[in-house]
Amino acid sequence: MNLRQIFVSLLMFGVAGLLLFMYLQVWIEEQHTESGEKLQQQIINQDFTVPPPGRTRRAAWSRSIPSGLSKHEMAILGSRYQWGKANPFGVVTASLGSQLSDLQKMTESPLSQFRGVYLPPVLHPLNKTLVKGGKWKDVDSTQEKRRSFLHDFCKKYNSRKKLPTHLVHLVSRIYVEDRHKVLYCEVPKAGCSNWKRVLMVLNGLAASANNISHDDVHYGKHLRKLDSYDLKGIETRLNTYTKTIFVRDPMERLVSAFRDKFEHPNSYYHPVFGKAIIKKYRHNATDEALKTGSGVKFREFIQYLLDSHRPVGMDIHWEQVSKLCYPCLINYDFIGKFETLEEDANYFLQLVGAPAELKFPKFKDRHSSDERTSAEVVRQYLKELSKEERQLTYDFYYLDYLMFNYTSPVV
Repeated sequence: MNLRQIFVSLLMFGVAGLLLFMYLQVWIEEQHTESGEKLQQQIINQDFTVPPPGRTRRAAWSRSIPSGLSKHEMAILGSRYQWGKANPFGVVTASLGSQLSDLQKMTESPLSQFRGVYLPPVLHPLNKTLVKGGKWKDVDSTQEKRRSFLHDFCKKYNSRKKLPTHLVHLVSRIYVEDRHKVLYCEVPKAGCSNWKRVLMVLNGLAASANNISHDDVHYGKHLRKLDSYDLKGIETRLNTYTKTIFVRDPMERLVSAFRDKFEHPNSYYHPVFGKAIIKKYRHNATDEALKTGSGVKFREFIQYLLDSHRPVGMDIHWEQVSKLCYPCLINYDFIGKFETLEEDANYFLQLVGAPAELKFPKFKDRHSSDERTSAEVVRQYLKELSKEERQLTYDFYYLDYLMFNYTSPVV
C-alpha cells in the first residue's frame, strides 16, 4: 500500500468518525426532546386522587395547596380543580420539575458542558441612571411588580438550591447587542421581528429600524446569539448585561402563530407541518391537501399540539416561553409584555442608553392588512374546539400563564 492509499484510507476513516459523532449528537438530542414531551403529556393527563370517604373533593384539594399563594394564583388553581383534572399545585411543581429534570438528563451526555445555576436567581435592582424625565413612573412601577412576581413565583415553586445544567442550551434563544450590553430572549409572536430591528440599529448595522426587511431580520444572520460565545463569554454577559424578555398572552400568541403560518402561503410550514398534520388528523383528506399541506384547520393544529406522538416536532412559534427562555433559571432584568409593547420597549431603550431618536417600531411586520390577533379574535378560534380541547390547550401553557401573571381564560 503506497502513501496515497494510506492517506485516502485515513481520510475516509476520519470522515466516517465525524459522521458517527454527528449522528450520536442528533440521536441524544432527539431522545431528550421525546422524553420531555412524553413527561409533559403525562402531567397534563393525570387525574385527581379520590378523597377519603366522608371528605369532600374540595377539602382534599385545598389541603394540597401551599400557604402564601396570591388570590390570582388561587383563582388559577381553582379553575383547574373545577375542571377535575390533575392536582393543581402538582401541575405547577411537576411541570416546572419536568423542565429541571430534562436539564439534568442533558448533563448525562458526554458531549455536554456543565455549569451550576443557582435557583432562584437573585433579584438585582434595575439600573435606572440613564432614564430621563418623570413620564416613566407608571411604567417603572408596573415593571417592578412584574419582576417581583416572577421572582417570587420561581422562589416559591423551586425547592432545589442548585442545578447542574447545560448552559449553552439555556441561552440558545438569546440575542446579543454588545454596544449597549443588551441580551434579548426571542419569543416569537411577541414583537420579536421589530425587536431584532432595534438590536440591529443599536449595533450600528442599520440607520433606521423602518428600513430593514423581514428577510434581513430573520435570515440575514446579522445578530449573534449568546450560545455562539465560549463559556466565559456567556457567563460574563449573563452577569453584566441587561437581560430582557417580552411575552404575550399564551392563547393570543398561539392563535397569532397559527394565522401567520397556516392561513397564508408558506413554503416551509405548509409542506413540513401542514402535510403531516393533515395526514394524521384529517379523515378523507383530498390528494391536493396531502400534497400541498395547505388549509390546516385550527382544530387539527390543536390536535397536533396536544398529541404526545406528534407526526412532526415542536416549533419555536408555539413552544412554551418557559422552555424557550427559562425564566426561572435566567435572571431577566426586564419583563415586557406585548399588551403594553410600545411603552415597555421605549422605557427599556431609555434604561440601556439608546439614542434618543430611536423609538420602537409601530408597524406590523407581516400581513399588515390582517386584523391583529386580539382577545376577541382568539375567542372566535376557540369556538372551533370542544371544552376539553380548550382546557387541555390551557393546560399546555399553564406554566406561562402562572409565571407572567396572565388571567386564565374562560374555557
